[in-house]
Amino acid sequence: MSKEINRRSRWEITYDILRATSEEEKAHEGKAKKTRIMQGAYLDWRNFQRYFDFLLEHGFIDCPDGGNYYYLTEKGKNLEEQLRGLKDML
Repeated sequence: MSKEINRRSRWEITYDILRATSEEEKAHEGKAKKTRIMQGAYLDWRNFQRYFDFLLEHGFIDCPDGGNYYYLTEKGKNLEEQLRGLKDML
C-alpha cells in the first residue's frame, strides 16, 4: 500500500504564509510572530525562511521598527485575496 505525497505548489505555500500572517494579526491585535506564522503555514524553518524573506523583500509583509512582529501590507492583502480566488477556482 503506497501513500501519495501531496506537495504544495509555490503559490500555495505563498498563500498559506500570507493567510497565516493575516490570521495571526487578527488573533493578536495586529501582531504576528514568525514562529506562529511558520506553524500556521505548516512549513519547516528552512522553507519558511526562504518564502518569508521573499515576501519581506518584495513588500508583501512588513516589520515595523525592525521588531519581532509582522503584518501584511496592502500589497500582501491584495495578493492573498487573489491567491484565495485562484485556489477557490481550482
